[in-house]
Amino acid sequence: MWFATEEWTPEERARLEPYFTNLDGPVFALVNLPEVVKGALFARYSRTSKSLRRLFLDEFAKDVEATGAPSPAPVGLERAERLYDNVFFEYGDDSVAQLGGVHLACEQASQLLAKAIEWGRLAAYLEQSTRYLRYDDRPGGRWRLTVPPEIEGTPAGREYLAFADRTFAAYGRMFQPVYDLFAERFPKDPGDSDFVYRSTITAKTCDTLRVLLPAGTRSNLGVYADGQAFEGMLLRMRAHPLAEVREYADLMLAELRKVIPSFLKRVDLPDRGVAWSEYLRETRERVGRVAARCTAGIDPEPREEVTLVDFDPDGEEKVVAAALYASTDLPDDQLRAIARSMSQTEREAVLTAYVGQRGNRRHKPGRAFERTAYRFDVLCDFGAFRDLQRHRPLTLEWQTLGPRHGYETPEQIAAAGLEADWHRVMEDSATAWARLADEAGRDVAQYAISMAYRIRFVMQMNAREAMHLIELRSSPQGHPTYRRIAHRMHELIAEEAGHRAIAAAMRFVDRSDVDLERLEAERRAAARRATRTPS
Repeated sequence: MWFATEEWTPEERARLEPYFTNLDGPVFALVNLPEVVKGALFARYSRTSKSLRRLFLDEFAKDVEATGAPSPAPVGLERAERLYDNVFFEYGDDSVAQLGGVHLACEQASQLLAKAIEWGRLAAYLEQSTRYLRYDDRPGGRWRLTVPPEIEGTPAGREYLAFADRTFAAYGRMFQPVYDLFAERFPKDPGDSDFVYRSTITAKTCDTLRVLLPAGTRSNLGVYADGQAFEGMLLRMRAHPLAEVREYADLMLAELRKVIPSFLKRVDLPDRGVAWSEYLRETRERVGRVAARCTAGIDPEPREEVTLVDFDPDGEEKVVAAALYASTDLPDDQLRAIARSMSQTEREAVLTAYVGQRGNRRHKPGRAFERTAYRFDVLCDFGAFRDLQRHRPLTLEWQTLGPRHGYETPEQIAAAGLEADWHRVMEDSATAWARLADEAGRDVAQYAISMAYRIRFVMQMNAREAMHLIELRSSPQGHPTYRRIAHRMHELIAEEAGHRAIAAAMRFVDRSDVDLERLEAERRAAARRATRTPS
């Protein structure tokens, strides 16, 4: 698999080597750096097109070097590994692997690989944002694109590259007309700096055009996880149907073993990790065969963008009982009976007291809101799915990406006179998908699907997580598509589930009309920069 490489001068190599486990590959761990620096690097990562190592040299190295030489290698590593082996292998105490973590940079990953990496709940991920970066440059002389190993060097691979050339060229061709449209629609406020204004219009343009790009488009990820989370991640990735994901897992394992070797000893042992990955692979393939038989000849029925497919009619009553539980000495079933006998006004009074005076969306009620749950079936463009998929604590499953459900066309595309060009790219994407599906199967064909195409996925969450997701994703700076989805979820909880008191507790659902989603955020950032004390 081809990766763009950076050229380092001898001086740059000398400055980088103490802090990164390799200087040439797309995967590397951060070492010998304060935790706050690692976190700051990853935070900056999402808003820049630079690689992490280049970002370190440009913006962090001088401050880090001013603190003196990097810390020496950990003391007593060999003895610690022997102790770990005794605990982990002899006694099977997996929890020991929760006590050591690594910051790992995963660069040049396709959108499909990024979603595979981000599947696990027990890790922190930060992904390069398509909302702030242009994708019409060619690092290393090639587009920011993964060519699936399954078709590299084949006629289908060459057709895929030709399709990508046309798509990325169309993206670049459309950028200025869409930028100019937004600049005309939203003139600069005299109170805003040129930087704030340009950043906002650029973000709006990137937001609109990002879904034109195919799922093979590459991104950079920062991952922080403990040994146990990395082990589970690698076991899943080694069983994945895509060769890119499996090959990347080996790159990750090699780098992680430079930092936490003991925690990952089981991953490629035949009777441990290999057997586990094989179980995952066999199960997935078996279910695929059964599902094909069960659904043969059945077409998907039409559905709304968001469908509430399951909820508990007694959910609000159960939340009331759960809210009372910790403040009484009564058994749970007795409290259920008390809540059942209450009037709606009495139940609302309990929940009003339990929710309290929320000052902002980060003030959330306690675990009683976990007593009921909602299951939503969602059909939206892959671009919005990428953002919603980040809510990992809930239960989320998605189907294979393809052209079957059609695609979204932002209204600004027609307004800019680019509708014919847009539809041409979408048709080209569907044609490329069909070619890849015939050659290498539907899993590999996903790389050619533009992110404007819709994907079906299910989100199941308790009321507490629903509050977090709906309030966050309805915020003014959010993308219009997932704002619309959040609004509809809120309506369905109140109207279809009938959980009006729970819906009312979500008082920070934002339904305001927003033209430039990022403008207020950019203004706040500019104000913070202006008041920051120079060092």
